[in-house]
Amino acid sequence: MKVLILAGGFGTRLSEETSDKPKPMVLLDKNPILWHIMNIYASQGFSNFVIAAGYKAGSIFDWTNKLLNNWEVDVIDTGLDTQTGGRIKQCMKKYTNTEFLVTYGDGLANVNLQKLIDVKKTLKTKATVTAVRPPARFGALDLDSGMVSHFGEKRQTDSGWINGGFFVLEQSVSEYIVDDSESFEFHTLPKLVNDRELSAFQHEGFWQPMDTLRERNLLSDYLEKYKIPPWLSI
Repeated sequence: MKVLILAGGFGTRLSEETSDKPKPMVLLDKNPILWHIMNIYASQGFSNFVIAAGYKAGSIFDWTNKLLNNWEVDVIDTGLDTQTGGRIKQCMKKYTNTEFLVTYGDGLANVNLQKLIDVKKTLKTKATVTAVRPPARFGALDLDSGMVSHFGEKRQTDSGWINGGFFVLEQSVSEYIVDDSESFEFHTLPKLVNDRELSAFQHEGFWQPMDTLRERNLLSDYLEKYKIPPWLSI
Protein backbone atom coordinates (compact mmCIF):
# COMPACT_ATOMS: atom_id res chain seq x y z
CA MET A 1 0.00 0.00 0.00
CA LYS A 2 1.37 3.40 -0.99
CA VAL A 3 0.92 6.73 0.77
CA LEU A 4 -0.12 9.48 -1.64
CA ILE A 5 0.31 13.05 -0.42
CA LEU A 6 -1.38 15.84 -2.39
CA ALA A 7 1.23 18.61 -2.43
CA GLY A 8 0.58 20.62 -5.57
CA GLY A 9 -1.70 23.47 -4.54
CA PHE A 10 -0.87 27.18 -4.48
CA GLY A 11 -1.40 27.68 -0.73
CA THR A 12 -2.92 31.12 -1.25
CA ARG A 13 -4.43 31.34 2.24
CA LEU A 14 -0.91 31.10 3.66
CA SER A 15 0.60 33.62 1.27
CA GLU A 16 3.01 34.93 3.93
CA GLU A 17 4.87 31.62 3.58
CA THR A 18 4.07 30.35 0.09
CA SER A 19 5.35 33.02 -2.28
CA ASP A 20 8.59 31.09 -2.73
CA LYS A 21 7.59 27.52 -1.81
CA PRO A 22 4.56 25.20 -1.80
CA LYS A 23 2.61 24.94 1.44
CA PRO A 24 3.88 21.40 2.25
CA MET A 25 7.39 22.88 2.44
CA VAL A 26 6.44 25.47 5.10
CA LEU A 27 8.63 24.81 8.14
CA LEU A 28 7.44 23.65 11.54
CA ASP A 29 10.52 23.91 13.71
CA LYS A 30 13.35 22.73 11.44
CA ASN A 31 11.35 20.50 9.10
CA PRO A 32 8.58 21.14 6.56
CA ILE A 33 5.06 20.05 7.45
CA LEU A 34 5.45 17.45 4.68
CA TRP A 35 8.09 15.70 6.82
CA HIS A 36 5.76 15.67 9.82
CA ILE A 37 2.93 14.21 7.69
CA MET A 38 5.24 11.49 6.38
CA ASN A 39 6.26 10.69 9.96
CA ILE A 40 2.62 10.05 10.88
CA TYR A 41 2.53 7.28 8.28
CA ALA A 42 6.06 5.97 8.80
CA SER A 43 5.51 5.69 12.56
CA GLN A 44 2.63 3.31 11.81
CA GLY A 45 4.53 1.20 9.31
CA PHE A 46 3.73 2.93 6.01
CA SER A 47 6.89 4.39 4.44
CA ASN A 48 6.32 4.01 0.68
CA PHE A 49 5.42 7.52 -0.44
CA VAL A 50 4.16 9.14 -3.64
CA ILE A 51 4.10 12.95 -3.53
CA ALA A 52 1.84 14.64 -6.09
CA ALA A 53 3.59 17.96 -6.68
CA GLY A 54 2.61 20.95 -8.81
CA TYR A 55 3.22 24.52 -7.61
CA LYS A 56 6.98 25.03 -7.19
CA ALA A 57 7.51 21.29 -7.51
CA GLY A 58 11.27 21.76 -7.76
CA SER A 59 11.58 22.54 -4.06
CA ILE A 60 9.93 19.22 -3.19
CA PHE A 61 12.19 17.32 -5.59
CA ASP A 62 15.26 19.00 -4.09
CA TRP A 63 14.19 18.30 -0.51
CA THR A 64 13.34 14.62 -1.03
CA ASN A 65 16.65 14.06 -2.79
CA LYS A 66 18.38 15.03 0.47
CA LEU A 67 16.32 12.83 2.80
CA LEU A 68 18.46 10.50 4.88
CA ASN A 69 16.20 7.67 5.99
CA ASN A 70 14.78 4.38 4.74
CA TRP A 71 11.61 5.84 3.25
CA GLU A 72 10.83 5.11 -0.39
CA VAL A 73 9.77 8.41 -1.97
CA ASP A 74 8.62 9.18 -5.51
CA VAL A 75 7.75 12.77 -6.43
CA ILE A 76 5.48 13.20 -9.46
CA ASP A 77 4.99 16.60 -11.06
CA THR A 78 1.25 16.40 -11.73
CA GLY A 79 0.98 19.87 -13.25
CA LEU A 80 0.56 23.42 -12.05
CA ASP A 81 -3.19 23.73 -12.60
CA THR A 82 -4.24 20.11 -12.06
CA GLN A 83 -6.99 19.68 -9.48
CA THR A 84 -6.89 17.18 -6.61
CA GLY A 85 -8.85 14.52 -8.47
CA GLY A 86 -6.56 14.80 -11.46
CA ARG A 87 -3.48 14.48 -9.26
CA ILE A 88 -4.84 11.27 -7.72
CA LYS A 89 -5.72 9.84 -11.12
CA GLN A 90 -2.23 10.54 -12.49
CA CYS A 91 -0.58 8.78 -9.55
CA MET A 92 -2.93 5.82 -9.75
CA LYS A 93 -2.16 5.51 -13.45
CA LYS A 94 1.55 5.19 -12.64
CA TYR A 95 1.02 2.69 -9.81
CA THR A 96 -1.70 0.29 -10.87
CA ASN A 97 -1.39 -2.65 -8.49
CA THR A 98 -1.85 -1.05 -5.10
CA GLU A 99 -4.32 0.66 -2.83
CA PHE A 100 -3.50 4.15 -1.60
CA LEU A 101 -3.56 5.91 1.71
CA VAL A 102 -4.18 9.51 0.62
CA THR A 103 -3.92 12.79 2.47
CA TYR A 104 -3.33 16.50 1.93
CA GLY A 105 0.03 18.21 2.37
CA ASP A 106 -1.17 20.68 4.98
CA GLY A 107 -2.74 18.88 7.94
CA LEU A 108 -1.68 16.76 10.91
CA ALA A 109 -3.67 14.19 12.88
CA ASN A 110 -3.10 11.15 15.07
CA VAL A 111 -5.35 8.98 12.90
CA ASN A 112 -5.07 5.27 13.63
CA LEU A 113 -4.38 4.13 10.08
CA GLN A 114 -5.06 0.44 10.68
CA LYS A 115 -8.50 1.27 12.07
CA LEU A 116 -9.10 3.45 9.02
CA ILE A 117 -8.20 0.54 6.75
CA ASP A 118 -10.34 -1.83 8.81
CA VAL A 119 -13.44 0.35 8.27
CA LYS A 120 -12.97 0.09 4.52
CA LYS A 121 -12.52 -3.69 4.72
CA THR A 122 -15.54 -4.14 6.98
CA LEU A 123 -17.92 -2.01 4.92
CA LYS A 124 -16.46 -3.20 1.59
CA THR A 125 -16.39 0.24 -0.05
CA LYS A 126 -14.08 1.61 -2.72
CA ALA A 127 -13.06 4.53 -0.50
CA THR A 128 -13.02 5.57 3.14
CA VAL A 129 -12.63 9.11 4.47
CA THR A 130 -11.59 10.17 7.95
CA ALA A 131 -14.38 12.20 9.54
CA VAL A 132 -13.42 14.80 12.16
CA ARG A 133 -15.20 17.48 14.15
CA PRO A 134 -13.53 20.90 13.85
CA PRO A 135 -13.95 24.36 12.19
CA ALA A 136 -16.85 25.25 9.97
CA ARG A 137 -15.21 25.97 6.63
CA PHE A 138 -14.61 22.39 5.49
CA GLY A 139 -16.74 19.95 3.52
CA ALA A 140 -19.44 18.43 5.71
CA LEU A 141 -20.25 14.72 5.97
CA ASP A 142 -23.62 13.23 6.92
CA LEU A 143 -23.19 9.65 8.16
CA ASP A 144 -25.61 6.73 8.21
CA SER A 145 -24.46 3.42 9.74
CA GLY A 146 -20.87 4.04 8.77
CA MET A 147 -21.69 5.18 5.23
CA VAL A 148 -21.48 8.73 3.91
CA SER A 149 -24.99 9.80 2.87
CA HIS A 150 -24.18 13.40 1.90
CA PHE A 151 -21.05 15.39 1.11
CA GLY A 152 -21.14 19.16 0.70
CA GLU A 153 -20.17 22.58 1.97
CA LYS A 154 -20.44 23.04 5.73
CA ARG A 155 -22.39 26.05 7.02
CA GLN A 156 -21.53 27.91 10.21
CA THR A 157 -24.80 26.73 11.73
CA ASP A 158 -24.09 23.06 10.99
CA SER A 159 -22.68 20.64 13.52
CA GLY A 160 -21.30 17.16 13.16
CA TRP A 161 -18.60 15.59 11.05
CA ILE A 162 -16.41 17.08 8.33
CA ASN A 163 -13.85 15.82 5.83
CA GLY A 164 -10.54 15.53 7.65
CA GLY A 165 -8.59 14.02 4.78
CA PHE A 166 -6.68 10.79 5.52
CA PHE A 167 -8.36 8.51 2.99
CA VAL A 168 -7.86 4.94 1.88
CA LEU A 169 -8.72 4.39 -1.80
CA GLU A 170 -8.95 1.42 -4.12
CA GLN A 171 -7.54 1.69 -7.64
CA SER A 172 -11.09 1.69 -9.00
CA VAL A 173 -11.62 5.20 -7.57
CA SER A 174 -9.62 6.50 -10.56
CA GLU A 175 -12.56 5.47 -12.77
CA TYR A 176 -14.64 8.14 -11.03
CA ILE A 177 -12.19 10.88 -12.09
CA VAL A 178 -12.57 12.12 -15.67
CA ASP A 179 -9.48 14.31 -16.12
CA ASP A 180 -7.06 16.80 -14.54
CA SER A 181 -9.77 19.44 -14.11
CA GLU A 182 -11.74 17.42 -11.57
CA SER A 183 -11.72 18.20 -7.86
CA PHE A 184 -11.57 15.11 -5.66
CA GLU A 185 -13.68 16.85 -3.04
CA PHE A 186 -16.42 18.33 -5.21
CA HIS A 187 -16.56 15.87 -8.12
CA THR A 188 -15.21 12.48 -7.09
CA LEU A 189 -16.45 12.15 -3.51
CA PRO A 190 -20.09 13.00 -4.36
CA LYS A 191 -20.00 10.36 -7.12
CA LEU A 192 -18.77 7.78 -4.62
CA VAL A 193 -21.50 8.83 -2.19
CA ASN A 194 -24.17 8.37 -4.88
CA ASP A 195 -22.92 4.82 -5.48
CA ARG A 196 -22.68 4.15 -1.70
CA GLU A 197 -18.98 3.53 -2.11
CA LEU A 198 -17.71 6.06 0.46
CA SER A 199 -17.49 4.95 4.08
CA ALA A 200 -16.18 6.96 7.02
CA PHE A 201 -13.79 6.38 9.88
CA GLN A 202 -14.85 8.62 12.77
CA HIS A 203 -11.72 10.12 14.33
CA GLU A 204 -12.19 11.76 17.74
CA GLY A 205 -8.51 12.51 18.36
CA PHE A 206 -6.13 15.29 17.34
CA TRP A 207 -6.64 16.97 13.97
CA GLN A 208 -5.31 20.33 12.86
CA PRO A 209 -5.01 21.84 9.37
CA MET A 210 -2.50 24.52 8.44
CA ASP A 211 -4.41 27.02 6.31
CA THR A 212 -3.27 30.23 7.97
CA LEU A 213 -0.21 31.71 9.64
CA ARG A 214 -2.01 31.45 12.97
CA GLU A 215 -2.48 27.71 12.45
CA ARG A 216 1.15 27.31 11.40
CA ASN A 217 2.21 29.01 14.63
CA LEU A 218 -0.15 26.81 16.63
CA LEU A 219 1.43 23.65 15.22
CA SER A 220 4.90 25.04 15.92
CA ASP A 221 3.84 25.66 19.52
CA TYR A 222 2.89 21.99 19.87
CA LEU A 223 6.42 21.00 18.86
CA GLU A 224 7.87 23.25 21.54
CA LYS A 225 5.44 22.11 24.23
CA TYR A 226 5.44 18.34 23.78
CA LYS A 227 8.28 15.84 23.61
CA ILE A 228 6.05 13.71 21.36
CA PRO A 229 3.74 15.95 19.28
CA PRO A 230 0.02 15.11 19.47
CA TRP A 231 -0.14 13.94 15.86
CA LEU A 232 2.25 11.08 16.72
CA SER A 233 0.41 10.02 19.90
CA ILE A 234 -1.94 7.21 18.88
